[in-house]
Amino acid sequence: MVAQSSFFDWLNHHLFTCPFKAHFGIDCPGCGFQRSVIALLKGNFLESLKLYPATIPFLFVIIFMLVHLRYDFKFGAQIIKITVATIAVIILINYIYKIYTHQLII
Repeated sequence: MVAQSSFFDWLNHHLFTCPFKAHFGIDCPGCGFQRSVIALLKGNFLESLKLYPATIPFLFVIIFMLVHLRYDFKFGAQIIKITVATIAVIILINYIYKIYTHQLII
């Protein structure tokens, strides 16, 4: 258990800095993704969804694209297009919610 804890602590201390947030002082539409992935790796699905709701669908589409490249599903391209559009809507709604609830200020 100590090894896992220290690995996640190391990850939390080595996150990439958001250039948008560093320059403008507010979150970008992608802020929270890294912390959400770490929460997902820890098994905290609800925390992952709260941090960045598009993480799980995004990871799904990445895995599906890799499988589609190998097996070339009949409707794979349409599924990918619809899923990416859905992810874009989720990101937009989440960002609007952050603006509305004043969560963008440092």
